[in-house]
Amino acid sequence: MKEFIQRVGGAASGMVIPNIGAFIAWGLITSLYIGPGWAPNENLSEMVGPMIFNLLPLLIGYTGGKMIYGHRGGVIGAVVTMAAIVGTESPQFLGAMLVGPGAAKVLKELDARLRDNVPEGFEMLYDNFSSGILGWGLAVFVYSFLANILQAVADGLGNFAAGIVDAGLVPLADIPIEVAKVLFLNNAVNHGVLTPLGAAQAAEEGKSIYYMLESNPGPGLGLLIAYYIAGTGMWKQSAPGSIIIHFFGGIHEIYFPYVLGHPIMIVAMWAGGISADLWWVATDAGLVGPPSPGSIFAYLAMLPRSGGANVLIGVAIGAVAAAVVGTILLRIRPIQETDAGVDEAIDTSIPGVDV
Repeated sequence: MKEFIQRVGGAASGMVIPNIGAFIAWGLITSLYIGPGWAPNENLSEMVGPMIFNLLPLLIGYTGGKMIYGHRGGVIGAVVTMAAIVGTESPQFLGAMLVGPGAAKVLKELDARLRDNVPEGFEMLYDNFSSGILGWGLAVFVYSFLANILQAVADGLGNFAAGIVDAGLVPLADIPIEVAKVLFLNNAVNHGVLTPLGAAQAAEEGKSIYYMLESNPGPGLGLLIAYYIAGTGMWKQSAPGSIIIHFFGGIHEIYFPYVLGHPIMIVAMWAGGISADLWWVATDAGLVGPPSPGSIFAYLAMLPRSGGANVLIGVAIGAVAAAVVGTILLRIRPIQETDAGVDEAIDTSIPGVDV
């Protein structure tokens, strides 16, 4: 199990790290040009949705496919990833990580059985039509069947979080919330579950803890600090810029690849989120409205007239807890630098796959 988790983490890292630059570009565009951003621009902000729903999952699906079977694998991985995108209502990073390498593996096995039998001079014809026909078939399968499963996973995480909150176990809600967040389901959980609960509570009490459960910028800050302290390579070098985008710009999505690339780091996020939530429950802290986006400036704008210090202390507690636990995890289990996107990387990333 330990070896399997390490290999799955290596595969996730290999699919994410080559695309960190795209995530940073998206984060900058979002933090600058959306309505609450630093330089709101209605026209430029139109890039935000297509990039998060289409471009970034496609990049991951292509990279995962390329790791399995070179450019041909990347192309079919992107084709089938598009089916997962169209068949669901949430950003399909989980789908991309599954169907991108999976489609490439199927194509590789098909070529191994048929390509040697292709008559001389028909190789290009075979290459184009085999990947095209297989891509069509797999895309239809993913759209018709697998997309429903992926959407059910998204809905299940949101319902799980709502159930924990309804049961009064608010700090434990951070467990499904953080998992949902790093799969880019943060808006669904926040706006679909937590904000309505927060609005009802704030109408009665003048403030609500529900506004802070998903939007807390502390744990993400701590995670990125841990990468800066104990990370390596691009993970370490990109952390300072990501801190600015996340903590001051409120674009939490910028830290999600740092968890997807090294899944054990979700433990650091849980440590930070649960610690902050426990403090907030103990001190009856809350915000008067939803902070959007979840930056420290939005938190300052939504502080209640009394008890605001407890909110900020909770943010700090979350950051410290995530930084400490994250640093320990990175010391014990350093993130592996892989030649992501190179065919040979897959034999140390996904069990049972030979290149």
